[in-house]
Amino acid sequence: MMITIYGVLRSRASRNVWLAYEAGVEFRHVPVIQVYRLAEPDAPDAPMHTASAAFLQVNPNAQVPCMTDGDLVLSESLAMNLYLAKAYGGALGPANLAEDGQMAMWSLWAATGVEPHSLSILYNRLAKPVAERDAAAADAAEAALRAPFAVLDKALAATGYLVGGRFTVADINVAEIIRYAVAAPALFEANPHVKAWLAACHARPAFQRMWAERDAEPA
Repeated sequence: MMITIYGVLRSRASRNVWLAYEAGVEFRHVPVIQVYRLAEPDAPDAPMHTASAAFLQVNPNAQVPCMTDGDLVLSESLAMNLYLAKAYGGALGPANLAEDGQMAMWSLWAATGVEPHSLSILYNRLAKPVAERDAAAADAAEAALRAPFAVLDKALAATGYLVGGRFTVADINVAEIIRYAVAAPALFEANPHVKAWLAACHARPAFQRMWAERDAEPA
């Protein structure tokens, strides 16, 4: 049975679709939208959303992304990518147990130590209406990311990749979190390996394909 990925690309499902395109795996994409983005989620013509009964049967947590692979149901975008890389990704996945641990380490590092701050930068410098932005929160988030960015820069200095000297799921998982901080250019200027790595990740055809589809979605 075909893999199904649930979630609009203006969500963390972007990570999973990017990896699927990198791996060349066939999948069905169901663009479930976040319910908070809909003015009338109960309208008869409303698209499938995270509170829709049909989606709640797949993921009772009412969050996207989510995926199915046969009888397996997974949520949490980074875990989904780690699974897809091992099951279908070839060199995107681990070559041995040590690489497996490193890929999980970098994914968790980004999720716990970087993402809360990078999202604060994104929201308070770009995504929110100007009147709702908190400049002090964005500045504090940028300051909090100086040390993690320096760690990442040092890790990328040797080969330009995070694990095994090649592009892997670790690069996808971390890059999708680091990109939220692009509205803090000083972080990238101070860490040239991070800047070059993110640009190289975003130049990949699979990312470009995903991003074009994301741009075509309703804002």
